[in-house]
Amino acid sequence: MEKQLQQFEYFVYNDITGLDDRDAWLLKEARDVTRHAYAPYSHFQVGAVIRLVNGEIVAGSNQENAAFPAGLCAERVALSAASSAYPDVPVDTIAISYNNMHGESNHPISPCGVCRQTLAEYELRQESPIRLILGGLSGKVYVIHKANHLLPLGFSASDMSEK
Repeated sequence: MEKQLQQFEYFVYNDITGLDDRDAWLLKEARDVTRHAYAPYSHFQVGAVIRLVNGEIVAGSNQENAAFPAGLCAERVALSAASSAYPDVPVDTIAISYNNMHGESNHPISPCGVCRQTLAEYELRQESPIRLILGGLSGKVYVIHKANHLLPLGFSASDMSEK
């Protein structure tokens, strides 16, 4: 038997004021985009704003549906919009924020498993990392330099390749 350890580092800021201007702006936009979420069931609004390597900005918000699980997370809405409008332009950074309408929104949350898988696949497709900025409407902010750090031992297309 061999014991393995997998870990990653990320940066924790006390609040948005610790970020550089570009990252702070992106997180503020993500906070604002939460207002566009359609979340009548969970009352948990999520906003995601992407900065592409060419400087273009693309946003998305979660879109729920009574026929659960037919809804879409904000991260996948934003990634789909970015790849549709700018198919050959890699994603540089995605800021994700939320508004918990029944509670606090004062700490970072992490993307769900499906979004983690989607982000990891995008990194593979574009052959470059995607930075994540995670924060609520207030409080601490996390900056993670590679989305696939959130999906240790992830599944990818290489697992399906013929050998």
